Amino acid sequence: MPELHFKGKEFVYNHHLTVPFRPLVPDAKKSCGDDPENLIIQGDNLHALKSLLPRYAGKVDLVFIDPPYNTGNEGWAYNDNVNSPLIKDWLSGNPVNGEDMLRHDKWLCMMWPRLKLLHELLSDDGTIALTIDNNEDHRLRAVLDEIFGEKRFIANIVWQSKDTPGNNSSGMAETHNHVLIYSKSETFQGALLERSEEQVETYTNPDKDRRGPWLAAPLTRAEHRDRDYYALSNKVGKDVFPPKGSSWRRPPDKMKWLAKEDRIWWGVKGDAEFPMEKKFLSEAKSGVVNQTWWPYEFAGSTRNAGAELKAIFDGARPFDTPKPTKLIQRLMELTTEVDALILDSFAGSGTTAHAVLAQNAKDGGNRKFILVECENYADTLTAERVRRVINGYKYTGTQREELLRQKLTFSQLKKANQLLDQVALIEQQNEGRFDKVKATVKDGELVVSGEKAVAKKTDGLGGGFTYCTLGDKLELDDLLTGKSLPSFAAFGGYLFHTATGQPLDPAKVREADGYLGESAQYHVWLVYRPDLDFLKSREAALTLSLAETIAATASDKPHLVFAPARFVPQKKLLELGVEHAPLPYALYRIEKG
Repeated sequence: MPELHFKGKEFVYNHHLTVPFRPLVPDAKKSCGDDPENLIIQGDNLHALKSLLPRYAGKVDLVFIDPPYNTGNEGWAYNDNVNSPLIKDWLSGNPVNGEDMLRHDKWLCMMWPRLKLLHELLSDDGTIALTIDNNEDHRLRAVLDEIFGEKRFIANIVWQSKDTPGNNSSGMAETHNHVLIYSKSETFQGALLERSEEQVETYTNPDKDRRGPWLAAPLTRAEHRDRDYYALSNKVGKDVFPPKGSSWRRPPDKMKWLAKEDRIWWGVKGDAEFPMEKKFLSEAKSGVVNQTWWPYEFAGSTRNAGAELKAIFDGARPFDTPKPTKLIQRLMELTTEVDALILDSFAGSGTTAHAVLAQNAKDGGNRKFILVECENYADTLTAERVRRVINGYKYTGTQREELLRQKLTFSQLKKANQLLDQVALIEQQNEGRFDKVKATVKDGELVVSGEKAVAKKTDGLGGGFTYCTLGDKLELDDLLTGKSLPSFAAFGGYLFHTATGQPLDPAKVREADGYLGESAQYHVWLVYRPDLDFLKSREAALTLSLAETIAATASDKPHLVFAPARFVPQKKLLELGVEHAPLPYALYRIEKG
């Protein structure tokens, strides 16, 4: 497979492995609501992603990120501490702007280790969706192909991000962004969209078939195949061949079956020379597949995103490039179930959390979110937006939510009563949510919206989150001297993940007796307190009585015990099925090995 080469790649290729572990430190004063499982983390997203591994490796269902587009105008900074003279020199060249001849290399060096960690965090059937524009989309595709694999590419969705054309010096108004979607496995199955009334009406039943309406599908392909070039007899007995240079789509045995089942349409008189296959609506899938063109009516626009932010922040727009909640809701509908875990490590204005809460309120789901934002506005903008949508925010005016948008065709107008019934059903389903449900016709479309007058404050969406910062990095020297001792949960999670490659389940941790949980190979234990005097005492040692107590808890697999010292012969430990991993030597071996 072709690879993308860029300056610094050899230095960042495995940089994600050398990023130090920093525990998450909850901040109760900045947290909000009644759902502490949601997280908003302030800190460098490279360090935050590494800190999430012990608990969330292989558990994230959808990653959505909106990284810097590297247009040359954002002024983003490259700050990764990579042990390379070349990259250390880059730190003096911040911020990265349009005059920087190496800005594409720097951007790729920034993205590479983050994408590697995001890949580790994704579940086996998880997906990643990234918004990007034409500045880096081709380079990003190459990097994603290398990290995820070409066969894991799902789609390059063209999202109409602008609903009004702007000015452009090239004479071509750029009104779209890309949404690149990759899966971690090759078994991705995207959710189907509900079939619209307009799509249903393309099915007809001119021959009054008992199986109901059907759609005529071509029976020829624009390619000649000897096997599939043969005569068919129409209803009046005339032999018909495919046009020159083409062939039938079905082999003779399959075509014979179609004819027997009356699934070939020869026209009203039965004398057509170009037969069609009848595809019945009753046999079709329950929905239609998504397309790679997402107009702003379907997925929102950047103007919609700005309006959302201004409504929440009392007319101010504290962020330049927000994404609309509708875009992320569409991605959730396409790729996840109602109990999914969604991660956004370039959180910005907090749109992803807003979208998760809004989708939960819409369909009763139990989705969770993790947001990471490194800038100082993580509290005052990112988290504050989420607080306001959870609790409600000051607003005077009319809130509107689009409930139906449908193009009107002549055939639909002949079924006006059915349309009115559909509107009435929408009104009934949304009774109590809105003051009124309003139907309007504009530019050949029927739009049904729910409207609610708000005098002082909107209704909150409910939910909550835990606000976290990043603690001191876990260093061998600091552990030896007691300068920095992490909590039992943080240290245990890190050791469990690095020893087993699996995430720690907090529900199984028993700090009282040091049990961390089990992996496929071991039951894992930790003898530890964040107290240097304890770590130097005999209490912190693996003794014979402790080893026997541990061995008695289970015999189905060996016990791996992290402890600063041991006072029991190795032979005896082997007899008990206990393996000792000395601290801090075990930490040293993990970091250096």
